[in-house]
Amino acid sequence: MQEPTILIVEDHVKMADSISSGLEENGFKTEVAYDGFIGKRLTDAKEYDLIILDVNLPQINGYELCAMIRAKNPSVPVIMLTALGSTEDKLLGFDKGADDYIVKPFEFRELLARIKALLKRSLAESRSEQLLRVADLVIDLDSKSVRRGDTPIDLTAKEFALLEYLVRNKGRVVSKADIAEKIWNINFDTGTNVIEVYVNFLRKKIDKNFPVKLIHTHIGMGYILKEM
Repeated sequence: MQEPTILIVEDHVKMADSISSGLEENGFKTEVAYDGFIGKRLTDAKEYDLIILDVNLPQINGYELCAMIRAKNPSVPVIMLTALGSTEDKLLGFDKGADDYIVKPFEFRELLARIKALLKRSLAESRSEQLLRVADLVIDLDSKSVRRGDTPIDLTAKEFALLEYLVRNKGRVVSKADIAEKIWNINFDTGTNVIEVYVNFLRKKIDKNFPVKLIHTHIGMGYILKEM
């Protein structure tokens, strides 16, 4: 597994370099910016797994930079480091989008623990986004696997694509023309029954042996995936 990359935006050179060294000793990659302008340039240019921001930065302060980062990337974990420890300061940091707020001086092991906790949460959230669920049907977009309850279901690539499309549109009737365009990238030919054939393939695998049926036909309109 690739090491997480952490950006440290801190104008106190000794502190920034100390944090960087400590994190790299614990298996992280780091990059350092010594002012808010460089921090913004780096966050505009690439994605980081986590960002550590000082508040009192030259050029662009930490609150402003945090808001800019959030506008571009709503999910990257951000920890603010500052000597400003009042409730109002913390609330402002959270309002700008910070996930955590550590008051200086602090122990490195506390920072490390909070980094690990945020990265674990971020990974879990990212992982959950790779799972689509309807009833007991689970589609894992990462491993391209499907199961109902504890039963794994083998699908071809085209069956998987069709099922994913139906699940992403759950509760909505999708026409054969929609399916043809999205899954086969062709204009729908009324003389072919390829879509009916693939829907039947899915039904045999997804619904046949399970009490709750998920794929339903709306005659003359198309198909809908939902719980009855």
